[in-house]
Amino acid sequence: MNLLGRLFARRRKQITSSAPSYQMELLDSLYNNSPIVFAVIDRQGRFLDINRDPSDMVGFSKEEMTGQPFTAMVDHSSHDLTFQLFHRTLKGEKCSQEIKVLHKQGHSIDLNIYTSPLIRRNKIIGILVFIQDISDRKRSLDRIRHMAYYDDMTGLPNRRFFMNRLEQKLKASRESGARLAVCYLDVDHFKLVNASFGRDFGDMLLLQIAERLTRCLPEPGDLARMEGDEFAACLDNIEDDEDVTGRLDKMMSVLEEPFEMNGVPVHITVSIGVAVREDGVEDAGNLLKRADTSLHRVKVTGKNHYLLHSSDMDHVALKKLTLQHEMRRALSNKEFMLYYQPQYDLASGQIVGMEALIRWLHPERGLIPPAEFIPAAEESGIIVPLGNWVIEEACRQNKAWQDEGMPSIPVSVNLSFRQFSERNLTDKVADILEKIGLDARYLEIEITESMTMDVERASHCLKELTCLGVNISIDDFGTGYSSFHYLKNLPIARLKIDRSFVRDIQQDPNDAAIVAAIIAMAHNLQLQVIAEGVETEDQVHFLRSHRCDEMQGYFGSPPLPGSGVLQLLREKLNRPALPINMYRTATAGS
Repeated sequence: MNLLGRLFARRRKQITSSAPSYQMELLDSLYNNSPIVFAVIDRQGRFLDINRDPSDMVGFSKEEMTGQPFTAMVDHSSHDLTFQLFHRTLKGEKCSQEIKVLHKQGHSIDLNIYTSPLIRRNKIIGILVFIQDISDRKRSLDRIRHMAYYDDMTGLPNRRFFMNRLEQKLKASRESGARLAVCYLDVDHFKLVNASFGRDFGDMLLLQIAERLTRCLPEPGDLARMEGDEFAACLDNIEDDEDVTGRLDKMMSVLEEPFEMNGVPVHITVSIGVAVREDGVEDAGNLLKRADTSLHRVKVTGKNHYLLHSSDMDHVALKKLTLQHEMRRALSNKEFMLYYQPQYDLASGQIVGMEALIRWLHPERGLIPPAEFIPAAEESGIIVPLGNWVIEEACRQNKAWQDEGMPSIPVSVNLSFRQFSERNLTDKVADILEKIGLDARYLEIEITESMTMDVERASHCLKELTCLGVNISIDDFGTGYSSFHYLKNLPIARLKIDRSFVRDIQQDPNDAAIVAAIIAMAHNLQLQVIAEGVETEDQVHFLRSHRCDEMQGYFGSPPLPGSGVLQLLREKLNRPALPINMYRTATAGS
């Protein structure tokens, strides 16, 4: 009879007649039917007996394990723990411990073992070990932990993990005096990638970006995906500012090689804000906020670069929040107004259109230029209601001019990227035109080239607008990201040559060649061309000699309020049209 059997038989003999009648059956059931595996280990740590076949747990049969050392199947990582456990038990302690053992097939199993000294005649003769397989529970806990601390898509740590780790690193940094930096990174124009290739390809791009960035960081937990296309990184043991910039240059350089998306090479750039631990910065939240502030400054000043945080940035961030709050108030208080810049036919000198330009008349600061508030409006989303107001006000003013008997000419309105992304854009425009009572042909929508990257979406939206009767033009042509193929596939009526090319056409042969090429290409595609930023008579002569259709700029007229435009239009009605090269002199006092 095996050892456990003999022990149970001896216990049955010790049961007195006064004991409950089921105790013997209970002992038999515990030995033969217990769901918990228990075994006897001798003082040398060898298996003497097991109450049931362990092959379903560890792959070894009872016969294979009998006489073998318990530690023979223990994973190397748990050897020391197991020896200590048995040593304490042989001294009379009851112990428990989680350990790893190796299955007969080679994979590891997590066990929870409880040990108790086996005593006969007041002497410890071995160890009774209760064994519980907790592998499934461990895997479930690991999965829960992974879900809580890691990003599903990239496999990188998430914000929660990163913030906890950063707190630990900051504590160590304060104690050692070592410098530490945090980077907040954002992929430039990532929305355009999603719009052009779809979200699945966008996710794949983020996965590849994550893989490249991990090459720059020595420890796996130093890079995290925070949300969307934003990542954070921790740089340890910073020597000086040159060390920081050197590491940042490396991060930028690993992303220079194009990524392949559906067979198309895609070049991406990133913007990085950086904050170095300073005396007084006590927590991870403050440090990350400083890095985020630096990131916003980079994105405002041109993207594709990195910037270290400086103390003045916090003031700038507060100023931006204040500006956004004031813009919301300004919209409800009707502080915004429109100016209009005339557009001239280069052949006849006639006014053929107006561009609506927004201005903000602040109650305390006076007239605020668009360059100061439009970026903040774009960033905060205020640009959508503000842009809708511009369309409605421009249509209302144009209808008012027509009702005054002025010539019927279109007014053009610039559309923001956020507005263009609105699904109900055409319905909004249609509602405004109907409300104002303006014929759709007297409204022109100006979009930028970057809005056409998602050709399918742009084509659908622009066709809806042109079916409504609205004309479409491309603003700032030549400065965008797209290729010329969209010009023949989208319902575009006019190109506007960017002022940066017009400015130096008399001095820079390259700009002159670009302008001439744009005009020729547009005419071959049956498109009208207007040049913006025209300021000199020499520029006018150049544009006329290359058969440019229209011009806009200070040579003709600066932007004017609605009343000024009405006066200008009335003057045009009361005198014959002048050649464009004479027009500036004739209107000098307007």
